[in-house]
Amino acid sequence: MNLINFLFGVYPYIALTTFLLGSLIRFDREQYTWKADSSQLFETELLQKGSILFHIGIIALFFGHLAGLITPHQWFLDWGISDMMHQTIAICLGAAFGSICMMGGVILWKRRMYNPRVRANSRFMDIFILDWILVTLGIGLLTIPVSIYHAVNGDASIMINLSEWAQAILALNPSPHFLDEVDFIYKAHLFFGMSVFLLFPFTRLVHVWSMPLAYMFRPYQIVRTKFVKQR
Repeated sequence: MNLINFLFGVYPYIALTTFLLGSLIRFDREQYTWKADSSQLFETELLQKGSILFHIGIIALFFGHLAGLITPHQWFLDWGISDMMHQTIAICLGAAFGSICMMGGVILWKRRMYNPRVRANSRFMDIFILDWILVTLGIGLLTIPVSIYHAVNGDASIMINLSEWAQAILALNPSPHFLDEVDFIYKAHLFFGMSVFLLFPFTRLVHVWSMPLAYMFRPYQIVRTKFVKQR
């Protein structure tokens, strides 16, 4: 087995298994560490600015990648979305939300590295995972010019091959050959992206599992004061 077959035929399953099983084990054995470890107490302004931008960007990128990669190619055609239209949408949204996420991430990185109080209370993995995500984002943004080049030349094959590879992984039928003609920059982005899932259970990112989505749909609370107005 050569390196390419391992990285894009075996490694995805290692990353996903570690992501799911590692998260479950950590929740079962180390619930006290199942938190975001907020450092708002030490600094607020940069945290708010960076966190808002970063979370908007990363959530949009995650669901955008998910929809773009696992939606069957024929479905887009049935919806009237041509290959070139699909690629143009992916480029525009990827560039926009990737830039937003990068701006937020850089603010958070600068805060964590150069604020003495925040730095003193940062664990190794807090810094490492932020660095890794920023590198992943940077490589992702570097794919934009390559995608534009392919789009200008009317070539949507790279986008199709990437989605075919991802769907084959989910179907438990790994097919690394779909990436044979894919540019190296995309392969690097895939590797770093998959590694985020591998590292996930060992970082503060686990708090994502506890996202309070139900909070948005809870009924209004009625608050009554004990104060009785004197007449």
